[in-house]
Order: sequence, then structure tokens, then C-alpha cells
Amino acid sequence: RQEYEMANTTFSGPVRSENGFRVITKNATTGAITNGILVGTSGVQYTPVALGDSAHALTLADHAGRVMAVANVSGDRIITLPSTFTAGTQFTFISDSGVTDDGHDVIISSGSNTRFFLGSVVHLDTNADNLTVVPNRSSNSKLQLNVPGFFEINVLAKDATNWYIWGSVCSATVPAFADQ
Repeated sequence: RQEYEMANTTFSGPVRSENGFRVITKNATTGAITNGILVGTSGVQYTPVALGDSAHALTLADHAGRVMAVANVSGDRIITLPSTFTAGTQFTFISDSGVTDDGHDVIISSGSNTRFFLGSVVHLDTNADNLTVVPNRSSNSKLQLNVPGFFEINVLAKDATNWYIWGSVCSATVPAFADQ
């Protein structure tokens, strides 16, 4: 396979490709290539990111616009959103645990009470009533998924300060919004 380096180029007309366009990242040390976004005949396709059993500080380059599959964790884990972002930056988190109740918490954090959440999360309760959980819209900057079973949480930057958040969590314990 032949690789070519091209400078930044601006086209004034349509760009055509028979096999699509792929955005990749190249490890500066090892040279390993990681596939990111593919724009092809099937539309835009993003390679999902498997988040292992550890805390994670997300980056725009590696995580924005992609689905993060959160593993069955062996302890409470914090996933921290980037501190610098622009309106439209999005992250999606799904459960990849394969168990009904994980046994440990997953916490999605903006990292600062000045970057707080707007929106709501639906709690699908496995042992009582279902309800909607809402942040205070002024300082709640983390969402704690308490011993989650299955979940899908979406986070979208409203602007360069705040995040919209929505989704659902299936568990016996109600998720909670809180300050740092």
C-alpha cells in the first residue's frame, strides 16, 4: 500500500472518490494507524471506541462523534469530558457489560461545575417506578449511573460551556446528577 502526504487543500468544486474518504489517526511513536470516520456510499460511519475497565479522560481527536462502549467495570469509574470543546461536539455512551446490574458506578463528568448539564435522563427502574432525573441547570456537572445494567447516554455541547444530556438507564438504583 502506498501512502502519500498531502498539504491542507481547499477545493472549490465537488470532490469525487470511488471508495470513500477515511479519517485516521497515526501513533507518532509506533506508526500504528487507527481508523476513525469513513465517509462512503453507506453514509458516515464511525468506528466505536471500547472503554476498558479504568477511568477515562476523553479527547476530541479520539472520542468526539463516536460511540463509547463502556465495559463491565470492577470499581466505580469516572469518564471525564474534554475541558475545551465547541458547540456540536457529541459523545454517546452505551453499556457493553452484558450483565443486568454491573455492581459498580459509571460517572460521566464535565470536570467543572462551570461546565454543567442541561436535559434529563430516564430511569427505567428494575424494582420500582420509572422516573426522569433532571440536573439543576446551574452547577450539576456529573451524572452518576448507580450500578447500571443497560444504558445509552448522549452528551452534546450546547456551546463552549454547557452540555445537553439525554438518554436512559436501566437499573435498580436511580442515577443522580451532582456537583463535582
